[in-house]
Amino acid sequence: MGGLKEELLKAIWHAFTALDLDRSGKVSKSQLKVLSHNLCTVLKVPHDPVALEEHFRDDDEGPVSNQGYMPYLNKFILEKVQGNFDKIEFNRMCWTLCVKKNLNKSPLLISEEDSFKVWVIFNFLSEDKYPLIIVPEEIEYLLKKLNEAMGGVWQQEEFEHYKINFDATRDGLSAWELIELIGSGQFSKGMDRQTVSMAINEVFNELILDVLKQGYMMKKGHRRKNWTERWFVLKPNIISYYVSEDLKDKKGDIILDDSCCVESLPDKDGKKCLFLIKCLDKTFEISASDKKKKQEWIQAIHSTVNLLKLGSPPPHKEARQKRKELRKKMLAEQEELERQMKELQVANENKQQELEQVRKKLEEAASRAAEEEKKRLQTQVELQDRFSLELEREKLIRQQMEQQVAQKSSELEQYLQRVRELEDMYLQLQEALEDEKQARQDEETVRRLQARLLEEESSKRAELEQWHMEQQQTLQTTEAEKQELENQRMLKERALQEAMAQLEQLELERKQALEQYEGVKKKLEMAASKTRSWKDKVAQHEGLIRLIEPGSKNPHLITNWGPAAFTQAELEERQKSWKGKKSTE
Repeated sequence: MGGLKEELLKAIWHAFTALDLDRSGKVSKSQLKVLSHNLCTVLKVPHDPVALEEHFRDDDEGPVSNQGYMPYLNKFILEKVQGNFDKIEFNRMCWTLCVKKNLNKSPLLISEEDSFKVWVIFNFLSEDKYPLIIVPEEIEYLLKKLNEAMGGVWQQEEFEHYKINFDATRDGLSAWELIELIGSGQFSKGMDRQTVSMAINEVFNELILDVLKQGYMMKKGHRRKNWTERWFVLKPNIISYYVSEDLKDKKGDIILDDSCCVESLPDKDGKKCLFLIKCLDKTFEISASDKKKKQEWIQAIHSTVNLLKLGSPPPHKEARQKRKELRKKMLAEQEELERQMKELQVANENKQQELEQVRKKLEEAASRAAEEEKKRLQTQVELQDRFSLELEREKLIRQQMEQQVAQKSSELEQYLQRVRELEDMYLQLQEALEDEKQARQDEETVRRLQARLLEEESSKRAELEQWHMEQQQTLQTTEAEKQELENQRMLKERALQEAMAQLEQLELERKQALEQYEGVKKKLEMAASKTRSWKDKVAQHEGLIRLIEPGSKNPHLITNWGPAAFTQAELEERQKSWKGKKSTE
């Protein structure tokens, strides 16, 4: 049961690693539930959705936690497998889940069905550790089997060259790399696709389906005693016979056990190459096509019965187990040899360290003696050098003081020159501020004039709208008052024309005021640029002078458009002028 579980785990591992990961790098629980349901279906294990939901509850951390997928797989699925499932159907389900994500789309010499069979063979021959790989020894075994099935000559030198060029960082090939290797035709040169496919099928039947031998033979019926050609398939504990080699129409089974035996029969009734299979309840007479086939079948059946008596596995499984044990033994010997080499290396290093320590002690003793002699001589030299150094130090201090005095004098001259330059800049800056002040006053005047023109324009527009409303109301009166209203309308139109003329005059005055405002604004910008340039120059001289800007002497008025352009006195004078004009009109 342990071997079956390991074979199932290999196929399931391929399906599991092909599942999509979420942003956190984990497999979603919905995918695991679908995979579990499919496994229960093909393995004919009762599906327990309650246990599934309990295991993958919402607070679970997923497949990488202690309650991940592998504990669930072992407890609820693999431990319940009875062996009554279809292995091919199980492998095909796992193959379907992983093939699209992993199989290279480049054209191969083998079909997808042959790729599936190579994948199943890989799971059989791969090592029992993950990620799954097939080691070079097993690759050589598989390629030899395929070459033998194709009737070719094994090229050992070519394979040795391939092993030399093998990537040293890896221990073997993955399933998909093995499929690419066989599909590339590197070790099946000169063979067509059909021959390669037949070889893969033959090796698949032997290694996976446990087919020890198969072929056409004649079988004698138990009732009619007639001879019929059948396709016989020998497995470790059974011989099945079919109508043809496509295995679709099965006619019966010959159950083998340790009590069965096979005997050769003489030719009779026109049939040659006869032999007899004796079982507990039945005896089967079979005729082979020739003596060689007869002897091969007798030997194969006899070997199978002997394996049943000994309780041994099929030859290919026993050979695989022996190869694994041999690899483990060689690996253990290699590890033991490496361990011994490491021990020798450590002992050698310890000896080297001891010798190095002795040498260092001798060198330290010699160096201490030399150091004491050196210190004595150095003390005498230091006393002589100390007096010369003091003389040199006094001379150097005197030179430094002279240089500092000269440097301070130069700095004082530069400081006085900068003060004079800043005084000149201050006078020029005052002139620029006066220009800016005058420009601001001109701007204020233009702004007040513009505000007055806008106010007059808005009042005229209001009067025009009032007259227009009155005119509309007049038009809605009765027909009898029409003539009188017509006269009034003429008067209103004249008044409207006069008002339009005044409005045009006001618009002209406003444009003139705008032109004056633009001129003043340009003067203000020129004055401001001059002020900024002088401010920058002053800032470059380490802030020795701090500018004092003039403030506004008169209180400012605030309008809907911002600060007023006129003073209170000018506004009062303008109001008196407007009132006089209105009374005249």
